[in-house]
Amino acid sequence: MKVTTTKLEGVLILEPDVFGDHRGFFMESYHQAKWAEHGVGMTFVQDNHSLSEEVGVLRGLHYQLPPYAQTKLVRVVTGAIYDVAVDIRSGSPTFGQWVGVELSEANKRQLLVPQGFAHGFCTLAPHTQVLYKVDAYYSKEHDRGIMWNDPEIGITWPTVSPILSEKDGKHPFLRDAEV
Repeated sequence: MKVTTTKLEGVLILEPDVFGDHRGFFMESYHQAKWAEHGVGMTFVQDNHSLSEEVGVLRGLHYQLPPYAQTKLVRVVTGAIYDVAVDIRSGSPTFGQWVGVELSEANKRQLLVPQGFAHGFCTLAPHTQVLYKVDAYYSKEHDRGIMWNDPEIGITWPTVSPILSEKDGKHPFLRDAEV
């Protein structure tokens, strides 16, 4: 497995070993012992699966407050996304900064988004399915979000008019968010 660090401490791009032949491919999308060797040692407790039918669906920016803050391990099964992590750790030297990476069924990359980061993605292909593991259960009371187009964060999304849920269209800017 190849592990690439990003400018945000703890946000990692993970590329599993993929073994392909005339039948298709095989890969270990998660292997606790191997991942722990690379510093990815949390215990995941829930798997989530989303389907976005159209290009330009934007989900996020989402996070949960402690004690239900979540680390997410994100991958794409079909299609492609532009995946983003934003540092929302108060006092962090990279507070408000973001990284974005393309995850697709073709490149098989995964993004590790630690606790203390908001997460969101925008679909680049129709019928995109995203799977992600989390290390804490969903808690409606601790669920929060940040506006996708917060100008102080300045994310360069692949669309200017995304398809949003009603909830995602009403999140506050980072300066007004509970972090």
